[in-house]
Amino acid sequence: MADDIVTLFHSPQSRSGAALVLLEELGAPYNLHVLNMKAGEQRRPEYLAVNPMGKVPAIRHRDALVTEQVAISIYLADAFPEVGLAPAIGDAERGTYLRWLVFYAACFEPAVSDRAMKREAGSAQSSPYGDFDTMYETLVQHLSRQPFFTGERLSAADILWGTALHWMTMFGLVPERPVIADFIQKIVSRPSYKTMMDLDATLAAEHQAAVDAAAQAGG
Repeated sequence: MADDIVTLFHSPQSRSGAALVLLEELGAPYNLHVLNMKAGEQRRPEYLAVNPMGKVPAIRHRDALVTEQVAISIYLADAFPEVGLAPAIGDAERGTYLRWLVFYAACFEPAVSDRAMKREAGSAQSSPYGDFDTMYETLVQHLSRQPFFTGERLSAADILWGTALHWMTMFGLVPERPVIADFIQKIVSRPSYKTMMDLDATLAAEHQAAVDAAAQAGG
């Protein structure tokens, strides 16, 4: 159905990659509204009307406009329930699923940002994640007990985490413990991930070429 098409506001090699992988896993009909962040298109008024934060991803679906990675993951997996990437309300795994999606935004991202910027986390009482080592060990221990975040079944939480951990270990932002490396491999080996990476490589090259051409014309 035409009104079921998801529009993904996307920029290559950014956090919107996880949303693109999820759409591929869901087999959802979608189109891309691609933004050249190298040219600052995410700061133009047209996109700030979509997300005043000037960040990707964002999606439009039917009458809904959704921003923020975790909200998009929850929304999309619930919008296409037949694929089974979200435990249903009432399913015993639903609580675990939501816990780890929110843990990603509330604990993992702030902890990694502080670590990358060499900022002090603050006291355990005031820091949203306590301390980095405890946060990361909690993640490692959870994944050491089961193949995916909710147990034996792949979910949207795994797509979000696997994509993020791939990039963050690649750039040395988090330690690549064996259990983390094994988990990453489960996600990056999926055809959906290869589709995203191939597309992003093409888009990134096109965007850089456009910026270079503009610089030459202006120079």
